Amino acid sequence: MKQTLRGSWIVTLGLLAWSSASLADATRSPEWKQLVSMFDQTLQEDGIVGGSVALVENGRMVARKNYGFADKERGRRVDDDTVFHWASITKTLNGIAVMQLRDAGKLSLDDAITGHVPELRQVHNPFGSMDAITVRMLLDHSAGFQAGTWPYKQGKPWEPFEPTQWSQVVAMMPYQEVAFAPGSKFSYSNPAWIYLAHLQEQLSGEPWQAYIHEHIFAPLGMSRSYFGLSPNHLREDRSHRYILSKGADGQPKLEDLGGEFDPGITIPNGGWNSPLADVAAYIAFLTRATRGDERLAQRYERVLKQSSLEEMWERRHPTSERADTDYMGLAFFIIGERPHRIIGHTGGQGGFSSFFYCNPVTGRGVVAAFNTANGIEREGRRGYFSILQEQALKILQ
Repeated sequence: MKQTLRGSWIVTLGLLAWSSASLADATRSPEWKQLVSMFDQTLQEDGIVGGSVALVENGRMVARKNYGFADKERGRRVDDDTVFHWASITKTLNGIAVMQLRDAGKLSLDDAITGHVPELRQVHNPFGSMDAITVRMLLDHSAGFQAGTWPYKQGKPWEPFEPTQWSQVVAMMPYQEVAFAPGSKFSYSNPAWIYLAHLQEQLSGEPWQAYIHEHIFAPLGMSRSYFGLSPNHLREDRSHRYILSKGADGQPKLEDLGGEFDPGITIPNGGWNSPLADVAAYIAFLTRATRGDERLAQRYERVLKQSSLEEMWERRHPTSERADTDYMGLAFFIIGERPHRIIGHTGGQGGFSSFFYCNPVTGRGVVAAFNTANGIEREGRRGYFSILQEQALKILQ
């Protein structure tokens, strides 16, 4: 017994020593220092009200940089508890839910989507039968569906931010058309993820939001993640969102849109809200950062098998015609090739923008979120988002 305990202490001390050295290496890296040094300046130049970026190492947030205000009028600054909106990063949760159902034997990725969502037979398909479009094609954005969900925007005060009911989505189907031969190429589609959420609800018998809470958020300890409007205990932490545009006098005009908005039926393609810490916990799961905890390793595997994650991270379609282009996997964007492959996603909705990336081999990740959409043209210069995104990827390579 004493020998076992002693061995356990040696292992624990070894892990602590490795973790401390790894943390120091990460935060001392010139790439992270460079990102931190340019963070305030790039956000200030683009008129961003608030933002935050964090470095994740072996499942823990080891460094962080906050900037500006979560609520400028009240003087509430961005801090470690600030809740941001993650927009399209939500699609990765949706993809994991579909893979969970696949692993449970409730569907095949080669199933016709119309077998689960028969309403889609109303969509016009000049390339053949709608029954030829598979679940896999929706997961890798190759089904040929339209990019936006709600095309009817005229700026009227009564218009919803997005459609609010499944019946509204179905009512639009007879007036939509598949844009290219399904499965032939990548073209980003938001409504595809509403169809996948509907599939999940039919097969699991659970509302989509409840399913994600039960099968992803709860087992991964993501206790401050939610969809739609903020619960009371997190409302004060929610960041406001801002739009920067050019006013009638030609000068920059900043509009405070408040913190809350409801993406409606489109929540499965862009409704996740949380502080950065919950996204760090998500990265810990994706990179299998167990730190020697066997029970945690088992929990991660029960959420989704490592082999199924690897399947999601296989390169399927190039996202552009450039030679150095990224690839689309199943729900995740793939940058580079093994063994230096980086996986992640970006998001932008309602004034918020965000990204997260991680390296499954090194266990390192970077997550960032911002609360201002800048609609003013940047004459001949890159915006803050692409500059910081590029620097984040350098940290992970």
